[in-house]
Amino acid sequence: MNPYEILGVSENASDDEIKKAYKELVKKYHPDKYQDNPLSDLAKEKLQEINEAYNMIMKGHGSSSGSYSYGTPDYMSVRRHIDSGNLSAAESILNSTKDRSAEWFFLSGMLSYRKGWYDDAINKLKTANDLDPSNVEYSQAYGRIINMNGTYQNQAYGRGYGRNDDMCCQALQCYICADCCCDCI
Repeated sequence: MNPYEILGVSENASDDEIKKAYKELVKKYHPDKYQDNPLSDLAKEKLQEINEAYNMIMKGHGSSSGSYSYGTPDYMSVRRHIDSGNLSAAESILNSTKDRSAEWFFLSGMLSYRKGWYDDAINKLKTANDLDPSNVEYSQAYGRIINMNGTYQNQAYGRGYGRNDDMCCQALQCYICADCCCDCI
């Protein structure tokens, strides 16, 4: 299918028009909007189609000015691996990639998120957002994980897993820690 038709732009569209259409479609079909929805698989396929169309157009335009690195085949396969749950393959590709662009930090952050490493995910998504603040996908992912992390911390603190002013409990925590570190106790 014609990549211009997929993005809904004319063949004489400027790079800015193409990027704008691309961002709107990414926002519309992003899988996070379709969690626990029967249309989730369809949205993933549509997003992949949109990414491939964008890559084809931007390669044809010879554009290297944007910080979008979706044209890199490694990044496309990283996205597919993360979406399918093959985290070790995604991590292997990211670790072998020398380019530390905004896209690398974004995908690395999403990988950390899927692994449950929320602090690392926040740091990497923040870096991706700082490197390319105009990228809607990066800013939305960063905002979602910040909100989710705040909820997680509030729930954890409410159960006594964080700030604890009980001296007896603190002493017990120190004892357990010392017992793990030293055989003399």
